Amino acid sequence: MIELLIFDVDGTLTSGAITYDSNLTETKSFDVKDGMAIASWTKKFNKQAAIITGRTSNIVKKRADELGIQHLHQGIHNKDEVIEQILKELNITWSNVACIGDDLNDYKMLKKAKLSFCPSDAVDDIKDISNIICTSKGGKGAAREMIEYILKYNDMDDLKSLWV
Repeated sequence: MIELLIFDVDGTLTSGAITYDSNLTETKSFDVKDGMAIASWTKKFNKQAAIITGRTSNIVKKRADELGIQHLHQGIHNKDEVIEQILKELNITWSNVACIGDDLNDYKMLKKAKLSFCPSDAVDDIKDISNIICTSKGGKGAAREMIEYILKYNDMDDLKSLWV
């Protein structure tokens, strides 16, 4: 059974675009439907979620807090090490993990996870190793697709009624 979802940010929870305004303030856009699914996973289903990303942004911290994501790790270059720490803390194994990522820095975690997902616009090397290639692009519903698939995989389809 999947107990922990791991999300990359840029290109997965966002389109991958990094925008700076005239004050050099970074902005990101997140999909509301992705957010609804993640918040349901963490808050209604009481399941674990993590964001592990190579960049650092206050915007990502704000979004993680809004969605009830318990494990936020930014500025990470070796995602595997961080995941191993989370697994020990939660007393679970890779067989309880589903990940979503879009680029080569996600390769190792996607290879180790029980279920691996990528957005439809992920790089080809990531598509080649992912169990599921979402029909949605990064930042446009791929995380929602992942969670709906996992609800079925975990035989939790009846819990979708909690979303309403």
